[in-house]
Amino acid sequence: MEGSKENFPTLIRPSGFQESPRMEGAKFVKEVRHNHRQALSHIDQNIVGATVHSHMAIKAEFDRKFAAQTVQHCPGELSETKKLTSLALNSSSLEDSTIIDVDEYDDASDDGVPMFVKHTEAILDEVDRMEEDEMEDVEDLVIDIDSSDLKDPLAVVEYIDDIFAYYRKTEKSSCVSPDYMALQFDLNEKMRAILIDWLIEVHYKFQLMQETLFLTVNLIDRFLERQTISRKKLQLVGVTAMLLACKYEEVSVPVVEDLVLISDQAYTRKEVLDMERLMVNTLQFDFSVPTPYVFMGRFLKAAQSDKKLELLSFFIIELCLVEYQMLKFPPSLLAAAAIYTAQCSLYPIKQWSKTSEWYSNYSEDQLLECSKLMVTFHQKAATGKLNAVHRKYSS
Repeated sequence: MEGSKENFPTLIRPSGFQESPRMEGAKFVKEVRHNHRQALSHIDQNIVGATVHSHMAIKAEFDRKFAAQTVQHCPGELSETKKLTSLALNSSSLEDSTIIDVDEYDDASDDGVPMFVKHTEAILDEVDRMEEDEMEDVEDLVIDIDSSDLKDPLAVVEYIDDIFAYYRKTEKSSCVSPDYMALQFDLNEKMRAILIDWLIEVHYKFQLMQETLFLTVNLIDRFLERQTISRKKLQLVGVTAMLLACKYEEVSVPVVEDLVLISDQAYTRKEVLDMERLMVNTLQFDFSVPTPYVFMGRFLKAAQSDKKLELLSFFIIELCLVEYQMLKFPPSLLAAAAIYTAQCSLYPIKQWSKTSEWYSNYSEDQLLECSKLMVTFHQKAATGKLNAVHRKYSS
């Protein structure tokens, strides 16, 4: 056997070889199975040319152990054990110089390969088949959504998993207390809802980016959590938050005069700039926070969405912006639940896939509470006075 070691294949990975963790298991199984086959081929060749001394010695040792085990486990059949022991001793007494024809040996099959080798091959085949089936199941359930973007530098496939892991780690810093309104002496939840409903209309009229709307709402909540203001200044807070969000997200920023005009000149330019200074200092210039929007794009990709699913998902998530009670959910959960709710609305049979669960880190059960609330918002979207989101998406 030592002379055949140099023929064994060596597993060498090329330099620069990169694979996703989900795909390495399947490829490793294939390589190990290949090694098993190579090893057995050498074993077969060496066994066919072996002498009777080594071959019969192994068999005799096997028979002795088998006989001993039979005595231990089956004491009632001692006579049969003695027969087996006698056969083993007789077979081991053959002369070492005698060469046995493998074809005539009762443990060899017609093709000259001993039966225990074929039995080992059968076991390896079964193990390989089971491992292959498991790997195929995993590959079928979880799709690599980034494989099609390998040549797109803007997709940053090499860093995308790390980026979203960082978003998930830091999203807690962008959340606010779900009962912060209790600290405001002159404001309530209804006033916040009216302000955000109005800002959604302003955002749509100015044709701003989606990122700007989500950041605007985030800045408002984080500021109100730390600073108490009167109800007369609430609209000023909203206008200023949108100005700051535009400076952070937009290429073309609306001028202060436009925001003063859109608020029916309730405030002056100086008041807007003073509130801007107060907000940036209160928030310590921290505008780089993950909002539900940054998760929406990733989770929609995992859901293999079409245009209809994308629009309905954003419609649902924007309805949640108005609702104060949705502040208790983190941004990633809101995004996942909005997509899940949209899927259930459009495709009653389709459920939360394993791919969506893998990339969102949320199971279907974890989304149910948030999803049920979203359904109630959807049902009453066209009713009442706060229906800016419904009118926006009606077109």
